[in-house]
Amino acid sequence: MKHVRSEKDPYTLMRLVDVNIELTRRMLEYASSIGAKKFFCVSTDKAANPVNMMGASKRIMEMFLSVGEERCPVSTARFANVAFSDGSLPHAWTQRIAKSQPLSAPSDVRRYFVTPREAAKLCILSVLFGSDGDIFFPKLTADLHLLSMSDFACRYLEHLGYEPLICESEEEARRIAERGALDRRWPCYFFRSDTTGEKEFEEFYTDREQVDWERFEDIGIVPNGVTADPKLLREFVEGIESLKQREQWKKEDILSLFCRMLPNFGHRETGRYLDNRM
Repeated sequence: MKHVRSEKDPYTLMRLVDVNIELTRRMLEYASSIGAKKFFCVSTDKAANPVNMMGASKRIMEMFLSVGEERCPVSTARFANVAFSDGSLPHAWTQRIAKSQPLSAPSDVRRYFVTPREAAKLCILSVLFGSDGDIFFPKLTADLHLLSMSDFACRYLEHLGYEPLICESEEEARRIAERGALDRRWPCYFFRSDTTGEKEFEEFYTDREQVDWERFEDIGIVPNGVTADPKLLREFVEGIESLKQREQWKKEDILSLFCRMLPNFGHRETGRYLDNRM
């Protein structure tokens, strides 16, 4: 199941809870009931010290995967961003170039990227060799692999044979794009991020988690990475069901339940979302 990331309104946020947490929990229960030998689930780097609801939902998902006496063994993988995967910002750039539209990207947000092949390798190794509770993640270093989104956009354009034409505003970038690329120069607008839940950089583990760096050359492992109080998990499920039965809720209601699960959850609300960006 592809995760849901949007938290722009109470309804998309409840869909995020249903897909990222509830349906994953139910699938684990089903897999265990039919005697599955292993359950594998994709998490995200955003689950480590989350600052947005998507990352927090994946952290809570990891907590649900860690409990249950009758469940089958579980391993997960905390991904970096898969370059040009459907729904990603680089994927949107390919669509914009095809439509002769300008590119935009935050200049102060840095992200790790892996190729689809590297992502598949991470999944397969976790499935085959992950012990119960293990969280696999790629060994990436900030010096070599952490890219600002604006630098990524420029490198991508240069790879295609274009020179980035940096604009001062969205309006200027659109005007230039309407006239067509000038001498193989492509209009770009880079900005400081003000969208909800954006971390300056991503991380794969917290300082409270132990890491096994020795088992694989290019993969790190958080063994038995997440623990949780079953009583707290039951209260979370009951809280979500109570909101649904009321048939109305606010974002603050769901955020309150998240904060009870994650006392250190540093949610950053700005009132602006990626959906509003060019």
